[in-house]
Amino acid sequence: MREAVLTWCVLLELLCNHPLPMSTFLKSQVRLYTYRACAGKDEMGEMVSVINTVDTSHEDMIHDAQMDYYGTRLATCSSDRSVKIFDVRNGGQILIADLRGHEGPVWQVAWAHPMYGNILASCSYDRKVIIWKEENGTWEKTHEHSGHDSSVNSVCWSPHDYGLILACGSSDGAISLLTYTGEGQWEVKKINNAHAIGCNAVSWAPAVVPGSLIDQPSGQKPNYIKKFASGGCDNLIKLWKEEEDGQWKEEQKLEAHSDWVRDVAWAPSIGLPTSTIASCSQDGRVFIWTCDDASGNTWSPKLLHKFNDVVWHVSWSITANILAVSGGDNKVTLWKESVDGQWVCISDVNKGQGSVSASVTEGQQNEQ
Repeated sequence: MREAVLTWCVLLELLCNHPLPMSTFLKSQVRLYTYRACAGKDEMGEMVSVINTVDTSHEDMIHDAQMDYYGTRLATCSSDRSVKIFDVRNGGQILIADLRGHEGPVWQVAWAHPMYGNILASCSYDRKVIIWKEENGTWEKTHEHSGHDSSVNSVCWSPHDYGLILACGSSDGAISLLTYTGEGQWEVKKINNAHAIGCNAVSWAPAVVPGSLIDQPSGQKPNYIKKFASGGCDNLIKLWKEEEDGQWKEEQKLEAHSDWVRDVAWAPSIGLPTSTIASCSQDGRVFIWTCDDASGNTWSPKLLHKFNDVVWHVSWSITANILAVSGGDNKVTLWKESVDGQWVCISDVNKGQGSVSASVTEGQQNEQ
């Protein structure tokens, strides 16, 4: 039997990094799910199941939960102003660190690639970004960025090929890029007025040239161009590109949403010609954006689904063939592209119960 296993960490009752007041949720648990696609003589189909429930003991709403590169550690953050790190190997939960340094709700956390050590970034309503690092088994603050005038809502590390670069999106409308230059020093570049009213999400493009799997001559070093996507309160998704002089320039403006863009996720790539981005919004819609031309100038949106509530998060599997969507309806749905190019719901996780139901899939398709 062949079996593909993917793992997501899902907040039990809060599936967002919403930087504005919401209904209070008292749950402090995070549930970890696996998705299994089985194809064998005795078993075929897909299944989602709970593999671990972590009681974080956060004292307020949890806003984000992220697994590290190896899937052995879980980082969480909360309105209680703390960031916590757990060892979750073998279904257990051991609190490794309780990090205090923010003075407001912490919206998001992001792990750096392990080739740079154990490094975690966090952002908060207090307008600060803090970079934490583990040294000799102890987690400590290694850098604090206070260059924004309002809440910092999103942080995302670049592909490790570029070095340690952190993109930060803020409600002041700006995006900061922090680059580690060595000896504890960080260089800061800022894109002012990136989004009117505010920036809610940032996501880096993979460090893979589209089409390089087919066209790249063997032995030739690829010509990487740094790019990332952002989503904002102006209902727009914007694509940014680093110029030869090191400055960042708006390359594309993608318009389809009718309300605030809550999240964007640039899909991983192995070098196929097509680039893919997922976006979700306050308008309840999720779009899949694709670009097939090498110049990256023509992006086409396809409506994945129109939900009945705000959609907070979109997240790709590492193989980029499955998209997890979470929203204000307290559900997580998994979507997969079929052979005819249609996106189909393959699982509906509701309040911790993972199942695959044909009736769910068909019903949601009919709502589109």
